[in-house]
Amino acid sequence: MESMTNDELQVWMEQISLSNFGIPFRHQASFNARLSSTGGRYFMKSHNIEINPHQLHIHGKEEVEKIIKHELCHYHLHIAGRGYKHRDPEFKQLLQSVGGSRFCQSLPQTRQRKVQPYRYRLICQSCNLEFLRKRKIDPKRYRCGRCGGKLRIQILDSFDKS
Repeated sequence: MESMTNDELQVWMEQISLSNFGIPFRHQASFNARLSSTGGRYFMKSHNIEINPHQLHIHGKEEVEKIIKHELCHYHLHIAGRGYKHRDPEFKQLLQSVGGSRFCQSLPQTRQRKVQPYRYRLICQSCNLEFLRKRKIDPKRYRCGRCGGKLRIQILDSFDKS
């Protein structure tokens, strides 16, 4: 498990920028532990870059270097006034030439999402079509999607998942 300070990240970012792009990185680089589903992000207004420290802890320096190259592609193309978005051909070409990653590796989920069971069953009084719902609704406000009939609500037991 590797660790690094923001100052060390700043120096590393400047070195990668000079060696791979030939242009200095003149803004701030920092870690942001609140990033959860992304490896890093580039801010267009301030030109700063944030990196997810969990990528460093879990996947190591090689993966973070690819993420840094990806964010530096956004940075240098945006400052030069060229196509800096993911879909732009200039971005794709520069990313491939410097060896950056298009997508970061996924992180293991730190918390599991609670799967809610179906708690309500809406039954059409005309055609007996059933709708399962997780949240309670007012059946007077809705009609059957198949025949337009009135709906009645039935509360399911906590163990009934059908």
